[in-house]
Amino acid sequence: MSDPDLNLLIALDALLTEESVARAARRLRLSASAMSRTLARLREETGDPLLVRAGRRMVLTPCAEGLRERARNAVHEARSLLRPAAPEPDLSALRRTFTIRANDGFVEAFGARLIGAVHAEAPLLRLSFAPKVEKSPRYLREGMADLEIGVVGDMGPEVRIQALYRDRFVAVVRKDHPLARLRKITVAHYLAYGHVVVSRHGESHGPVDQALAQAGLERTVAALVPSFPTALAVARASDLVALVPASFLDVPPERQKSARSAATFAFDLPVKTDPITISQMWHPRLEQDPVHRWLREVIRRVCGAPRVKLP
Repeated sequence: MSDPDLNLLIALDALLTEESVARAARRLRLSASAMSRTLARLREETGDPLLVRAGRRMVLTPCAEGLRERARNAVHEARSLLRPAAPEPDLSALRRTFTIRANDGFVEAFGARLIGAVHAEAPLLRLSFAPKVEKSPRYLREGMADLEIGVVGDMGPEVRIQALYRDRFVAVVRKDHPLARLRKITVAHYLAYGHVVVSRHGESHGPVDQALAQAGLERTVAALVPSFPTALAVARASDLVALVPASFLDVPPERQKSARSAATFAFDLPVKTDPITISQMWHPRLEQDPVHRWLREVIRRVCGAPRVKLP
């Protein structure tokens, strides 16, 4: 068998990313007719149409959807091999600021350990945590953030993504709440009290509400607040039930006697919800930056260890 034409891999990546023969042609600086011939070759090689017409536009086939991420990664790795290796930076003398977009729950759970791990090797490096008020790739694209951490949304095809850990939501009430005295908390118990919900855009409906709706049930949302620390503060001072990530409460041993953990009682939700995956995201222009690569590895090391038991 003859070796495959690896130029087809670059064309495949362009076609699956752009979902358009014309846009892929412009991206690779080819004519539309040349790109059409390349698509015909790719269809022959893969045995799949890859792109098919749906009205006035082209859409990916299921096979192409499955190939898109693999093609992108393969092209990225191939290009990385051909780039000269960057010199290793002197972390001990490095003065640089990295902006990380993350919600306050992540900063509360991991910020102190992450800062400590960074400063152990790069004492002059600064981490600037920026609020994540919306899911948008423009902060990475336009250089307003170096990293984004959270649940992956519609970040665009070019943004690099690395999963860090899985998390789940738990319910939290004040330590002397009536629910804290029950051996088993049922759905009826859970719904007997009002709830405080974290929402940055005024939306109160989430996965818990969807699970309840399937059983024809609904909880009473008494308040919307912008952050998890605020939700806990409200729950500690009222009969309301807060909903927070389990990692937010999974504090290290040296902080187990903190005011936060001593004043609250957490319990598993009485309805089943899917776990969530927390990832770090960055723009391809920083992919080969040695300091950025080092920081990503520190974050993966600090956050990647299993901390939350999932069902």
